[in-house]
Formats: sequence, C-alpha cells, structure tokens
Amino acid sequence: MDSNLILLVITSYFLLLFIISYFTSRKVSQETFFTGDRQSPWFLVAFGMIGASLSGVTFISVPGEVGGSNFYYFQVVLGYTVGYLTIAKVLLPLYYRMNLVSIYAYLEDRFGFWSYKTGAFFFILSRTLGSSIRVFLVAGVLQLILFDDWGIPFWVSVLITVSLIWLYTHRGGIKTVVWTDTLQTLFMLLAVGTSIYLVGKDLGIAGAGDLVGRVMADSRSEIFNWDWQAGTNFFKQFASGAFITIVMTGLDQDMMQKNLTCRNIGDAQKNMFWFTIILVFVNLCFLVLGVLLYQYCEVNQISLPARTDDLYPMLATEHFSVFAGTVFVLGIIAAAYSSADSTLTALTTSFCFDFLEIERKYPKERQQSIRKKVHLAFTGIMFFVILLFRWINDQSVINTVFVIAGYTYGPLLGLYSFGLFTKRAVKDKMVPWIAAMAPLIAYVISLNSKKWLWGYEFGFEVLILNGGLMFLGLMIFSNKQETGRALGD
Repeated sequence: MDSNLILLVITSYFLLLFIISYFTSRKVSQETFFTGDRQSPWFLVAFGMIGASLSGVTFISVPGEVGGSNFYYFQVVLGYTVGYLTIAKVLLPLYYRMNLVSIYAYLEDRFGFWSYKTGAFFFILSRTLGSSIRVFLVAGVLQLILFDDWGIPFWVSVLITVSLIWLYTHRGGIKTVVWTDTLQTLFMLLAVGTSIYLVGKDLGIAGAGDLVGRVMADSRSEIFNWDWQAGTNFFKQFASGAFITIVMTGLDQDMMQKNLTCRNIGDAQKNMFWFTIILVFVNLCFLVLGVLLYQYCEVNQISLPARTDDLYPMLATEHFSVFAGTVFVLGIIAAAYSSADSTLTALTTSFCFDFLEIERKYPKERQQSIRKKVHLAFTGIMFFVILLFRWINDQSVINTVFVIAGYTYGPLLGLYSFGLFTKRAVKDKMVPWIAAMAPLIAYVISLNSKKWLWGYEFGFEVLILNGGLMFLGLMIFSNKQETGRALGD
C-alpha cells in the first residue's frame, strides 16, 4: 500500500475523533470526566464496549491463531456468556447500589484499607501491561506499513500513537470515550465484514451458504478439544472464558466505568445482555476470517509469516487490493484506540480516587490540575511499557494478554469472591502479602504441573488456580466476625 494513502486514512480518522472530542468535552465538569454525568444511552455503551473488549489483539491475533489452534478459542468465547451473566446479575447491582465511581471502593467497605489498595494496585498493574501490549501490536503494524517507509524509528511512532490518545481524551474523559468507542467499533466491524466478503470473493465463494460450507469443511474450524491434558481442552477453556470475563470486565475499572455511566441498573443490564450476544457473533466472524486467510495463502501459494500475528497485516498490505488494505488499516486503528483510550481514562480514575483520594483530600480548584497530571503520567508509562514489550515478546499477543490476566487478575478474583460469598472478616494487613504470594505459587504449580499432576497442563485456567489460592489465603487469615457487605446485603 502507498504510505501517503495510509497517512490520509489515519489523518481523516483522527480528525473525526477530535471532532467528537470537541463536542463531548464542552462545558464538562470534573465529575463528567469520571462518570459521564451518568447519562450515557445504554445502547451506545453496549455497542462501544464491543470494540473496547476486542481491541487490536482480537483483530490481528485471533485470525492468525486459527492456524495453530483451530477454532479452540471459541470455547473461551462460549464461556464468556456465563461470565457476562454473572456480571449483570451479581456485580452491576452491587456497584449501582453503592453508587461507586471506582469499583474498588467496595473492597474498603467490605475488608478495609489494605484490601482496597491491593485491589486497585492489581487493576492498575494488569491494565497498564495488558493495554500497552494491545497498543504495541498495532504500533508494530503501523511501523511496518507506514513509518518504516519514512525512516521513522519505532519509539517515535509509539510516541505519536499514545500522544494522539492523550489529546482526544484528556478533557472529556469517559464521556468522550463512550462516543469515540462507538465510532471505532463501527469501523472495526465494517472492516472484518468487508475483509470476509473480499477474501471470500477472491476464493470464489458464492453466498453465505457456500461460505459456511467452505469453513466447516476446513479442519481448522474444529471447535471442541476433549483431551483433558491439553491446555485447549473444552472444560478448561470454557471455565477460563467465564472467569476471564468476570475479572477482565466485571472486576475491571475500565470496562465497568462505561457501564456505570448508564442512567440506571436496568439500562446497564440491558447493555450487558445485547453486548454479549453481539460479541459472541463477532468473535466467530474473526475466526471465520482466519480460516479464509489461510485458504487464501494456500490457493495463491503465499508463504506464511514466522509469527501468526503477522498473517493478516501481511496479506492486507502486500497482497490484497488497495481498497481491502485501506479497510484493514481503518479496522486495526479503530480496534486499537477503542481499547487504549478508555484504559487511560480508567487508570486515571482509579489512581485519582483509589490512591490520591482526590475528592477527599483536595479542594475543587486543584482536582482538575491533579487529574490532568495523572492522565499525562499514565500516557508516559504506557509509552515505556510498549517499548519494553517490543524487546521481550516472542509469542502470540492474545496468549500473552490472557497469561498476564491470569496472574494479575487472580488476586482480584479471590478478593471479590471471598467478599461476596462469605461474611468472614479478614486480617486486612495480611491481604497485600497473600495477594503477592498467590500468583507466585500459581506460577510454580503451572510450571511443574505436567510432572506433579500426571501430565496435566495449565492453560488460561491458571487464573482460576490463582484466584482459588487467594481465596484460601484469605480464609486462613480470617475469622467469623462479620464485616461490610456480602452478597445480598
């Protein structure tokens, strides 16, 4: 693809984002940045959350991963449905009942100061790493198709990427993000749909029925793996999907902050219901696209790249038509920024409320200045983490994201489970130590599981092990005295 055309597409896209940012950030208050004044239409939130949930990782990594693990990822997606149901029926009512801005304030109410800070810390750690990796993936694609042609080094392209995110979110915050995510989700869905149509047309596929038949006849479309020892076993993947959803959405300030901008709990639950249905279908579309991409390579005798993450970008920019390549560029940019912009806003919110206690400790006239400095600081942190990840990563990005989630969200899973399903009081000062030990023990067990557990190999379900160890540790350092809110209080 011509680099000037790519630059024109990117410039036009960001012009749209800045126009949205201008209109959504006029006459905003300090509360607007964090809560959107709790006036977001539920259907807008539901649609925008699709892009934020999928991100550039799904857009690039899932189609490529089909070549190595068939449709096994869809087992995880099926588990998502149980996770989202749990969020809608258990967590959202709790958050709305407590009228929370930061969801980790629940931990202070239930357990105490150190539990609260521990939960917020693990969110910040996990989201900083996870979202930086998502942006890294897209920055690498932009480097390949645009900045390399101009001799611009990777660190400069990353700096440009994170700076643009900061520019259109630093004033309107979550109110801007709800609207920009809607636009970005639209572009991403148009991109994957158009790609399926164009690749299918090149392969001579005539109509939806022919497409389904062609994909189902391909051995890579196998969905279920019943080998109990394999990391991609159905029961492991399904359970992992449910728990990954609970922690990466329900216990995640980034995703819940959007839900909490809805007018009431009824709207938030409707949002979650429709979002779940659409998300399952969209993930299936990405897997279908993956099969078509591999078939395209086989028909046209195109050598596969060394990394599966490079398959879709390589074909789109070197082998597809100009139109198809342009659609890909739009889709990957939309997928990346719909995740990263909300993350910066959520990290700013969590740090301001959970660590700086901005509403308690600072007068109104200083709060905006502090919030802007925090927002800028997290932009800088994301920049450096992306550069670090470029030097150390050697596997599929989607696998890396879930591995990081397994170890960093595990303590949150254990904390919330213990708080919701027991009424025991924990020794609050011990919670940070338990939260530090649980992932370490889970890692050691996972590393040696084949030797210790008769050939059993952990996959993404290491998250469940981690959360279970956290729960066990809390049980040991607790007593029967009731504190705070348990489920149903």
